[in-house]
Amino acid sequence: MSSQPQVVVVTGASAGIGRATACLFGARGAKVGLIARGRAGLDGATHEIQQAGGQALAIEVDMADFDQVNAAATQFEGALGPIDVWVNVAFTSVFAPFTQIEPDDFRRVTEVSYLGFVYGTRVALDRMKPRDHGTIVQVGSALSYRSIPLQSAYCGAKHAINGFTESVRTELLHDKSNVHITIVQMPAVNTPQFSWVLSRLPNHPQPVPPIYQPEVAARGVVFAADHPNRKQFSVGGTTAATITAQKFAAPLLDRYLARTGYTSQQTDKPVDPDRLSNLWQPVDRPSGADFGSHGVFDSHAHSKSVQMWVSQHVRIAGAAAVSVGSLAAMARLFRRSPASGSRTTTRRSAKR
Repeated sequence: MSSQPQVVVVTGASAGIGRATACLFGARGAKVGLIARGRAGLDGATHEIQQAGGQALAIEVDMADFDQVNAAATQFEGALGPIDVWVNVAFTSVFAPFTQIEPDDFRRVTEVSYLGFVYGTRVALDRMKPRDHGTIVQVGSALSYRSIPLQSAYCGAKHAINGFTESVRTELLHDKSNVHITIVQMPAVNTPQFSWVLSRLPNHPQPVPPIYQPEVAARGVVFAADHPNRKQFSVGGTTAATITAQKFAAPLLDRYLARTGYTSQQTDKPVDPDRLSNLWQPVDRPSGADFGSHGVFDSHAHSKSVQMWVSQHVRIAGAAAVSVGSLAAMARLFRRSPASGSRTTTRRSAKR
């Protein structure tokens, strides 16, 4: 690694995985460019990075607008220096059955959660390729391999990111470029999204257990940035298990998720009728609140991932261990009985 501080840009940096990742890079002394729509979250992330010894520049950007993304990249390079690492994290979503998602809302999710990655990748490559240096990290999901009910817009975007990234990677290989692109596939993570994503479910949304803390995900992203020659990383045993199960038992997963996918994504608490959503504007704009990296599931979230440690530190043995662990997790998945009680009824929320 160069003796000069890395210049890293993180999208979706105001909360969740993006914020935890930005802060981890900052703690290593990086100069970090922060992109998000929410001013309060950006200010909070900037303060945390500075407290950790890093340097930060925060810019309010809507990732669905290419011109805004491009202008921000120019501003980052002018203030911080040439970009070494670009991390695409920003997304939004809707929790609802597909037929209850308005077309404009579905388009909005796609523009932010898929095209936002496309635009971020393009502005990064426009700067990295002429220098023949740089790394792009896409933050993916186990749901990019195995879609689940109630998240059709998000799952569609994550699948698209996989295909897009593979295409770009082959082009970089054809050009014999020293610019790299990699993906980190994530498990369920305790982020604020479950409190602010647009939902038309009767009860409060939740990540499907097991749940990991954002710092676990952030360590996976930073490791990927440091080892860009590896095509893909998985964080969490359930991510590896999901990918394996989809490969060998997709029809069984269809039926399993049809039975359990509605209840497992909701708590037993009714949704707040005054709940705000971040689909069209950041939720901290009216409230001025900084939500931080963590969501409301701290008591249920894991701060470590044995699978990730093994995959990062042990090559051949690690691959075998991950495979065995995946099969074991897959077996537990299919043995698990559905949650007691049915909460599959959905309704439109009064708030948009």
